Amino acid sequence: MVPALAVAEALADSGAHVEFIGGERAEAELVPAAGYPFHRLAMAGIDRRNPLRAARAAMLALRATASARGILRRVRAEVVMGGGGYVAGPVGLAARSLDLPLALTEADSHLGVANRLLAPLASRVFLAFPLEDRAGDKYQVVGRPIPSGTAAGDRVSARRRFGIAAGERCLLVFGGSLGAKRLNRATIDAFGDAAPCAVLHACGRRDHPDLAGRLAQKGDPPHYHLHPYIEPFADALAAADLVAGRAGGSVLEVAAAGLPAILVPYPHATGDHQSANARYMAQAGAAVVVPDSGLDGARLHLEVSGLLGSPARMRAMADAARAAARPDAAQRIAREVLALAPKGSG
Repeated sequence: MVPALAVAEALADSGAHVEFIGGERAEAELVPAAGYPFHRLAMAGIDRRNPLRAARAAMLALRATASARGILRRVRAEVVMGGGGYVAGPVGLAARSLDLPLALTEADSHLGVANRLLAPLASRVFLAFPLEDRAGDKYQVVGRPIPSGTAAGDRVSARRRFGIAAGERCLLVFGGSLGAKRLNRATIDAFGDAAPCAVLHACGRRDHPDLAGRLAQKGDPPHYHLHPYIEPFADALAAADLVAGRAGGSVLEVAAAGLPAILVPYPHATGDHQSANARYMAQAGAAVVVPDSGLDGARLHLEVSGLLGSPARMRAMADAARAAARPDAAQRIAREVLALAPKGSG
């Protein structure tokens, strides 16, 4: 949802009216909170291991396509943009059945199922990372759209918010809204007792009670700042000097903030796309990659201490991160989407 909301912001700034169609996941909260009209569809992901659930999901998708057609007609949509989730499939099909231009965005280093199915029908496919098997004018590598303020937050106020001193170095650790269990445990093992810097750890709601209990047993060390979730995340990026995290599409948000990264790709991600994301950032000189199987407290401590002990390397990685980020992605996509609208519309 972060890239989709970033593009919506850029479209709205250009004078476009933006509405969302989504399901029951994070979009049901994030979109209304951002101030956009939200139309909910009853959808479910296809469980390939359970034929009955897969059949039910297919039936819901058929109904959702019909519902999406009605919504698009009612709001008088002129262009439709898919954000890559499974809800994008029925909405994209509905758009093309109404002869509406369709654009797609892909935030990872492979096309998800919905985008693979819709790509032949789309006028534009906007990629965060180059894909070897996708070429031609339809596919445009623009980077990952990020919200305004992500790349350059207010460091002073962000550090004040988290209780981190102005001159103190800070490691930011995060693994998504649910967190990353191996990364969470390694961080506590590495830095729960002492650390060469402040630790700002967004651990996810699932693991927070356990990790908070472990820190309480250690006397709640003042250098360790544990949060289940941080919103807005731009504050966390603004406060940090170094990041350790998974390697989803958010790596480009980290890069836009000019932060060196230690990336631990999730090994079971679809198409192993996190490994590809991490390789891209490492080849750009912006990240160090640690395999999930090789991560423990000792390894994380070694990598963090090594980087913090080499300011020149940190500066070079920060410069490389900014160069790889393409922070104008949302604006570029917005311009292209607006150009797909029928001439004379508006």
